[in-house]
Amino acid sequence: MTAAPQICALIGHFAEPRIAESAVVAVAALRERGVKVLVADDEPSAALPAHTTPTPRLELAERASFMIAVGGDGTLLQAARLVVGRDVPLLGINRGRLGFLTDVMPQDVASSIGALLDGRCESDRRPLLEAHLHNASGEQARLLALNDVVLLRRDTGRMLDFDTRVDGRYVNSHRGDGMVVATATGSTAYALSCGGPIIDPKLNVLVMAPICPHTLADRPIVVSGDARIEIRSLDRGAGLAQVACDGEHLGDMLPGDHLEISAIGSSITLLHPPGFDYFRLLRSKLRWGRGEELRER
Repeated sequence: MTAAPQICALIGHFAEPRIAESAVVAVAALRERGVKVLVADDEPSAALPAHTTPTPRLELAERASFMIAVGGDGTLLQAARLVVGRDVPLLGINRGRLGFLTDVMPQDVASSIGALLDGRCESDRRPLLEAHLHNASGEQARLLALNDVVLLRRDTGRMLDFDTRVDGRYVNSHRGDGMVVATATGSTAYALSCGGPIIDPKLNVLVMAPICPHTLADRPIVVSGDARIEIRSLDRGAGLAQVACDGEHLGDMLPGDHLEISAIGSSITLLHPPGFDYFRLLRSKLRWGRGEELRER
């Protein structure tokens, strides 16, 4: 029996020249192997790569065998929302800045696609968080996150007052600009700039990193990845807060509202080129080990 032809969903802001350049290379490599390429039909039609099929964005993961995101980590996070609940792996081509998630470099696009189609890429399962925002009137809002859930003040010059609890146990009362709750995947994003640790993505843990805390003793902590985290805005707080999941707005948080964050028990699959090494990635992105490189020269 002949195997069904593979279908790739290609995600990116193709109007940007650097992204368009890599998209053209990707489409050529895919078509050479007989792979049909879908692109979101809400991108500007003039920018869509040739020999691709415009498709409603929400149908891409339903129809695709795998998905390729071309851009920065933000583009891959957008793609991750599309594949939640579906067995559609993601490959990221880096045309952004740091690119901790999009780890295929432009010069390696064709070879990495070849490795993917030959089954030589490394699969990497990453857990997801679910955030529930409850307001005083009983309304709820819900979003998923691969990187982090962020509580951040909206009013300039006003600090937030909020409590944190883990699995129902009181942790601390905080004053400051907010809180980042990050997965191991998101430990190299906003949480890192808040002084949080870099977590090996193989570990099932969460980072709780205060943003600009008023008290210097209020430091980031690491808790179980299975923990249920609750953040409750205190009535004495005067500042208005907003909540975002991987940069997508979940809602505003007023005094008396509360936010619940926990793992949902499912994950997405990232694909890495053969020979992927997380610590080599860190050295490259964070410019570690420069002294050793100079000695080797």
